[in-house]
Amino acid sequence: MIYHQVRMAVKPDAPKDRVEHALGLMRRLGNELDVVESFVVGRDIGGEFDYGAVYALKTVDDYRTYMYDPLHREIDAAGLPLVSNMISADITDDDDPEIAEKIAKVHTDRFGDHPELADLIGDLGSYEGSGYEGGTPDGK
Repeated sequence: MIYHQVRMAVKPDAPKDRVEHALGLMRRLGNELDVVESFVVGRDIGGEFDYGAVYALKTVDDYRTYMYDPLHREIDAAGLPLVSNMISADITDDDDPEIAEKIAKVHTDRFGDHPELADLIGDLGSYEGSGYEGGTPDGK
């Protein structure tokens, strides 16, 4: 199982209705996408972030389906402009020794297939996540 987690700090001037809309889209993704085994979207407690989400996915193929779903792109477009800082992380009990590279490849492929994502991420104060090491999604 792969547990994909995102944690986000919202810009102080982000309109509450737009934040709620983006969170609603995140909940829709969890409810509507068959590859999501379980999920939670809500307030992030005990740190520098305001909101977070965790999506449980069985396989890397399910992870790719989740990352490439059109609703996920809608979430990026609606939500990322409202975010000041974000971190994306994955926890897995998969014993495949190459699982980290496979997960990172999903992200680098997605950034390559959707170059507009780099602009959305580039506008954040900070971002950390699989397949994105510094200035550009490919680490260059």
